[in-house]
Amino acid sequence: MTAMTALPDEVLERFREGLAEAQAAGEIEPTAMCLSTLGVEGGLSSRMVLMKEFSAAGFVFYTNLESRKGQQLSAHTEAALVFHWKATERQVRVEGVAEPVSDEDADAYFASRPRGSQLGAWASDQSRPMPGRATLVKRVAATEARYLGRAVPRPPHWSGYLVRPRMVEFWYGRPSRLHDRYVFTLEDGEWTRERLFP
Repeated sequence: MTAMTALPDEVLERFREGLAEAQAAGEIEPTAMCLSTLGVEGGLSSRMVLMKEFSAAGFVFYTNLESRKGQQLSAHTEAALVFHWKATERQVRVEGVAEPVSDEDADAYFASRPRGSQLGAWASDQSRPMPGRATLVKRVAATEARYLGRAVPRPPHWSGYLVRPRMVEFWYGRPSRLHDRYVFTLEDGEWTRERLFP
């Protein structure tokens, strides 16, 4: 990634400030974001995921690569994100391209997860039909026995994505719906900034 395609300092600072304000205001899940992807056979899908990292490169989340979103991102790399911080009347929209994180980054993050979450990553066939909760509970118990007394390795089907933005919009709620909107767009390797009507 060249310096020209890295997120501008203003974008990073606005996002950092917004996230800190949301945390200070008691937002329950300030890193929660709506991830929208293109369906393998067409159509759109949206779901909430947790952002685990952000930098000048973009926004990172982790998932089961065999899940619906994993399959969709494998077929179509286009992705959109929305952060909505109700407590502070702020919203951030992101549009860009998702690419896999490195194995080293995925290993490091997986190792930092609670053990129960690590076991669940092995036990769950995410997004596939399940006969009943007992099936999942039984699988978790079997996985726990399998790795008893030792570290749980990262499953080969579990990793993360970095969404590299080409558009970031900041929305600030104001009285009488006279909101403030600022959009940053990547065009021909350079970022431009515009203010939008609410």
